[in-house]
Amino acid sequence: MTSATILGVVIGYLLILLAIGFWGGRESGDLKGYYVAGKKLPSWVIAFSSNATGESAWLLLGLTGMGYAIGVHAFWIIMGEVLGVACAWVLVARPFKEYTDRCDAITVPDYLTERFRDTTNAFRWLSAVIILSMVVAYTAAQLTASGKAFDSFLGTGYTQGVWIGLAIVLFYTTVGGFKAVAYSDFLQGVLMLGCLLMLPIVGIANAGGWGDMITNLRAQDPALLEPMGTYGLTLAGVFSAAGSVAIGLAFLGSPQLLTRFMAARDQKQIVDGGFWAVLCVIGFDVGAVFGGMAGRSLFPGLADPETILPAMSAALFPAFFTGIFLVVVLAAIMSTMDSLLILASSVVVRDIVQKSLGSSASERMLSIMGKAVTVVIGIVGLVVALLEVRVIFDFVLFAWSGIACAFTPVVLCSLYWKRTTREGAIAGMIGGFVTTVIWVRVFKAGFYELYEMIPGFAAGLLVCIVVSLVTKPDDGAVAELESVRGTVGPVF
Repeated sequence: MTSATILGVVIGYLLILLAIGFWGGRESGDLKGYYVAGKKLPSWVIAFSSNATGESAWLLLGLTGMGYAIGVHAFWIIMGEVLGVACAWVLVARPFKEYTDRCDAITVPDYLTERFRDTTNAFRWLSAVIILSMVVAYTAAQLTASGKAFDSFLGTGYTQGVWIGLAIVLFYTTVGGFKAVAYSDFLQGVLMLGCLLMLPIVGIANAGGWGDMITNLRAQDPALLEPMGTYGLTLAGVFSAAGSVAIGLAFLGSPQLLTRFMAARDQKQIVDGGFWAVLCVIGFDVGAVFGGMAGRSLFPGLADPETILPAMSAALFPAFFTGIFLVVVLAAIMSTMDSLLILASSVVVRDIVQKSLGSSASERMLSIMGKAVTVVIGIVGLVVALLEVRVIFDFVLFAWSGIACAFTPVVLCSLYWKRTTREGAIAGMIGGFVTTVIWVRVFKAGFYELYEMIPGFAAGLLVCIVVSLVTKPDDGAVAELESVRGTVGPVF
């Protein structure tokens, strides 16, 4: 299927990213510029950037594949993500932005250290362990998507596709810093939205219209049109739906998304950005699921449901648009991977080397070190992707929940419960993370595949509350939180 037109589109897109990278790289000479774009981003950039980062290749290949495989049951995922994004912008963004501006934080561990007056650097070390382990899994998932995308569109083979994806992302990320990441994510988010609105429209039309598509799906499997899917109204069906909704919890506290709030220019950008972020995620998810359902009607029996988007783009669109769809898949991969690599780099360089170990290196040297760490983490993710090829959806969900269950309960308590203590927050992070990992490895198969976000989040929240109740909060931390809440005012 390789053609000069498709290659031309891809090369043109990569040249645009290169230009953005060089443009953004001019301000990446210090840690604040490299990791949070100097805290100068406008609302439209943080809105699209946060969604593009949160969705990743899971949206383009994974969620379309879910629409193909389970039909209407995938709409529980849409509900969870829309609620998660809305609550993040309403409940978390403004107080978090106010607090991180006051303490000049550029990483989430910076915030937690200041919020709980931690002099031991426990939050920094613990965050580094959690983030680095999960980012490797997440990066491997994105590289898995890269391998599938290049192989499906251009016939490169899976391994070569993984290598190509890594080379592109590493070059772009190390050159551009967070400013280039955010602005390129905006571009990528717009492209993703446009293609996901176009895909179901063209797909449904080619399936003979809405009525014919529904008839076709019902003939293949009536469960494709049932809200509870093949499970029906059973405990397994309820667990499946609840797990899908719980995916949205990660938007409330995952560090790669919180970084966008820190990088906003001011509070007004937060207020304005929330509206666009919610509209964007609705367009993303509805388009992906309907696109997958249309694809099931047109191409039943695919061996890998996560290749439905490449199959539809090749069969239903001219070569130029097939190239655009390849670009969009690459955009989804890069918009997440670049943010994850910079996140992991920040905890190593800012939180461990500069703050915990007290390095006296210059800001420029630390910035160079951060770029080197980015490369190393990317290579580790490459090894994982090559050794253990998994379904993108499952791979991403594990990493997504691991990070979220460690941070989200603690972040919410830190912003809304003044009784939260340093000991409670540390215990909550450990409890949420460990529960997530153990649930996947030991219990998940025996509990109707209940998504690990639910027990992990519940454990993190419960442990944080219980330990906080038997320990004493810092008086200065309580006073600072009350001051922040007074400044921000009601969130509704």
